[in-house]
Amino acid sequence: MNILLSAFEPFGGDRVNPSLLIARHLDGETIAGARVVAVELPCVFHRALSALDEALARTRPVLAVALGLAAGREGLSIERVAINVDDARIPDNAGAQPVDEPIVPGGPAAWFSTLPIKAMAAELDAAGVPASVSQTAGTFVCNHVFYGLQQRLAGTGVRSGFIHVPLLPEQAARYPGKPVLTLEDQVRGVRLALQVALTHQGEDLRAVGGAVA
Repeated sequence: MNILLSAFEPFGGDRVNPSLLIARHLDGETIAGARVVAVELPCVFHRALSALDEALARTRPVLAVALGLAAGREGLSIERVAINVDDARIPDNAGAQPVDEPIVPGGPAAWFSTLPIKAMAAELDAAGVPASVSQTAGTFVCNHVFYGLQQRLAGTGVRSGFIHVPLLPEQAARYPGKPVLTLEDQVRGVRLALQVALTHQGEDLRAVGGAVA
């Protein structure tokens, strides 16, 4: 049994991407009887989905989770929904900057995560790793991959979703005032999140996790 854990290369002028460091740390680990297989995705619209397709076909996962960096998040953000739009504030790593373009023309407006997102957030908080449910994955390549992942696995019974991770302490100088979290805590949090995602039975935890705005 395989857990597919995807992550992105650095982008936007950063020299590192914590999502990729986390994935590399967890690659090959066994969690709840399943082996983590990490894959690096290019931070490029559409090419990222081609790489994801190859990884899905190769690993045939029992669980698929995509990771990405979101500067400004205070902890691990477990995403609820991906929307069918690319609207890039900055160019991707190939220089593309789509504006108001559908990811899949004629596709559903949104796909929801099939992870037990509130149970995951609760377990992380209990373990001392800051975590919350997020209501938006943005409109950059992270949301692009999240939408594509959910579309590809819809109806298969394979749980899948997206987690945004915060900055590392070594990135603080480039992002003054933004919250950071050590790589050790991020790895620990994602490891636990994968465990809960794979083992949680039945309905998700019913607890407040919404937002007013």
